[in-house]
Amino acid sequence: MQKRKGLAYVTTEQLKNLPKIELHCHLDGSLSMEFMKQKLGRSVSYQEIQVSKDCDSLAEYLEKFDLPGQCLKDADGLRKAGYDFLRSASCENVIYTEVRFAPLLSVSSGMGTEQVIASLLEGLEKGRQDFGVEYNVITCAMRHHSPEENLAMLQASQEFLGAGVCAADLAGAEASYPMSGFLELFEKVRQMGMPFTIHAGECGNAKNIADAVEAGASRIGHGIAMTGKPKLQQICKDRHIGVEMCPVSNLQTKAVKHVEDYPLREFLDAGLLASIHTDNRTVSGTSLTKELGFVQEVCKIHEEEIRLLQRNAVETAFADDVVKERLWKRLA
Repeated sequence: MQKRKGLAYVTTEQLKNLPKIELHCHLDGSLSMEFMKQKLGRSVSYQEIQVSKDCDSLAEYLEKFDLPGQCLKDADGLRKAGYDFLRSASCENVIYTEVRFAPLLSVSSGMGTEQVIASLLEGLEKGRQDFGVEYNVITCAMRHHSPEENLAMLQASQEFLGAGVCAADLAGAEASYPMSGFLELFEKVRQMGMPFTIHAGECGNAKNIADAVEAGASRIGHGIAMTGKPKLQQICKDRHIGVEMCPVSNLQTKAVKHVEDYPLREFLDAGLLASIHTDNRTVSGTSLTKELGFVQEVCKIHEEEIRLLQRNAVETAFADDVVKERLWKRLA
């Protein structure tokens, strides 16, 4: 361990070897180039699936998901995608991941929601056996889908709760579809006994975070709009709400406009249960090793705080107590 300004500095190799927890990572945004080439039957360029440096919004960022989505339209693609995802995670010692995806984007006339989820779980289980990465699945309701469609999907997902599925989520274009339009849906999800996280505060609206917390969210995806709002931060601290932060993605979508303004330091100092994730490994061209290296340099996060970020992730994970106990031991 190197020293820098009196604090332990973790090298890239040490970050790569560190046991890591990934709670916010989208399947379709994290498929390997090799998998997509095999599934599509043609070469795939980075320009097609990786966001450009001059991306100026979340809406533009989301355009990069069209091609990966084509790989998840049948059971074979879903199985192989799950396996491919855990293979990639294992390469940097991710020991537990909660991979999220939107089942309705894969549903077809020949494949219903249940088969979509079951197919992904088959691939993930094979990946767990081969690579040793423990997993759970978060099923995403999409903001542009109707309440009826989302509810039916989540009811189908509930059948897998505790058997590979751990929680629900709300994803999509936040600026166009604020959280206020989904309060009734997630009240029903809460009554179903299904825990959930919500993408909120990625596009600058702190009310979406407040609404998500009031709806019963256990975690907030991104949460950038809490910056400079101590009362909202205190509410999240008091309720032990996890904050899933994705630095590289947040800068690419302009959720944070300037590197030096990234709020992780502020959130940790406020006592929030913040943790670091990739969001979309392939679309963002990132990894957990890269994300942790970034916050170490930019946010002056030292070695013990890097370990704190992993502990926060375990504490706020949707894993059961048996899995969490294994994770605590591996982190120790």
